[in-house]
Amino acid sequence: MSVYDKRTIPTLISLDPSTPATQQKGLHNRWHPDIPVAASVAPGRTFKLHCLDWTGGQIHNNDTADDIVAADLTQCHYLTGPVECEGAQPGDVLVVDVMDVTPFPDHAWGYCGIFDVNNGGGLLCDDFPVAAKAIWDLDGVYATSRHIPGVRFAGVTHPGIMGCAPSQELLNKWNKREAQLIAEHPGAVPAVAYPPLVQSAYVGTAAQLDSSIMTAIVNEGARTIPPREHGGNCDIKNLSKGSRVYFPVYVDGAKFSIGDLHFSQGDGELTFCGAIEMAGIVTLKFTLIKDGMKKLSMTSPIYLPSVVDPKYATQVTFQGISVDKDGKQYSMDATVAYKQAARVAIEYLHSLGYTKEQAYLLMSCAPIESHVASIVDHPNASVTIGIPTEIFDRDIRPDAVVAAFEAGALKRSYEPHATTAKRA
Repeated sequence: MSVYDKRTIPTLISLDPSTPATQQKGLHNRWHPDIPVAASVAPGRTFKLHCLDWTGGQIHNNDTADDIVAADLTQCHYLTGPVECEGAQPGDVLVVDVMDVTPFPDHAWGYCGIFDVNNGGGLLCDDFPVAAKAIWDLDGVYATSRHIPGVRFAGVTHPGIMGCAPSQELLNKWNKREAQLIAEHPGAVPAVAYPPLVQSAYVGTAAQLDSSIMTAIVNEGARTIPPREHGGNCDIKNLSKGSRVYFPVYVDGAKFSIGDLHFSQGDGELTFCGAIEMAGIVTLKFTLIKDGMKKLSMTSPIYLPSVVDPKYATQVTFQGISVDKDGKQYSMDATVAYKQAARVAIEYLHSLGYTKEQAYLLMSCAPIESHVASIVDHPNASVTIGIPTEIFDRDIRPDAVVAAFEAGALKRSYEPHATTAKRA
């Protein structure tokens, strides 16, 4: 029976989530056009790929944040691939249908974390400079955590990273502009960009390469941390099963890669390691649009998000504007406004008894919704963050909180060991 018999869905790349990433093939952690393909598939075929968590197994299911403190972020992200789409050529569009995203059946847990300010940091690293972690148990579509009690929510499983390999010309453009940004902000914490780095660069198919090509990959290969024109680390929470993505093709075969699987994520992935990170299995299908970049006037991916989404009827919504926590006025800065909306939401959850670290972690991985509410009224952009109320085991709406407070029945604290944090 053919591997592509219609009655079967083949697994093109198999991985073991309990084995270190550096001992497995079919993985890489840099973007470069010369990374060899690890598998090949014809357009129209449905197939599966195994994916490790983004750190390659550095974070463990325990009750300490020591592994967050010690994590080597020069390794991230471990991506599965590249996968060749037979017949793809530069200028085409690779259409990727996301059929399913699931955790490994015997590895049904994930984690979210706050990274130390000296090791990755996060959007609110000035407020949260110390590492913390929460483990989540994954039961069907639902997630619960022993470290953040009192909540249960449905996840929207999705890949944080998808993309095709860049051409050499595009790669050179990335490296030039990001090097210039780094030069303009020397010593920034967290860093404003991450240049090519020889340390921890990994190509699972390196044995197939001449040493000169491998040297070029580790010296020129773009880090996987940001999104770019080819897709990359976009962290769009609604690209779950049922979504379709149109990727520009820059090299022969497209050389598609995927990874950084999330069980659930809030809009913005607030803490940097803010989704429920997991290892798992993706089911995909490729089709090609020949000369599609010209036909669709494409210079970056186009997304059709999934119709699969948890339905929560009620939210408590918080607003932020372009004025930072120290009162400094910015002009139409949506990032500042998002930070301020997050801060007021964290304070609200803290008043309900959660530690601020718990609140910060929860807002990153729960299905919160963030919107740019207004970006026309100078000087303040307005951003909102909505927290679904039904994920809690009690009513967190303001009227209910006030009534509980006045009745002396407001639950003010959870277990003191609910999250753990240690400083590097």
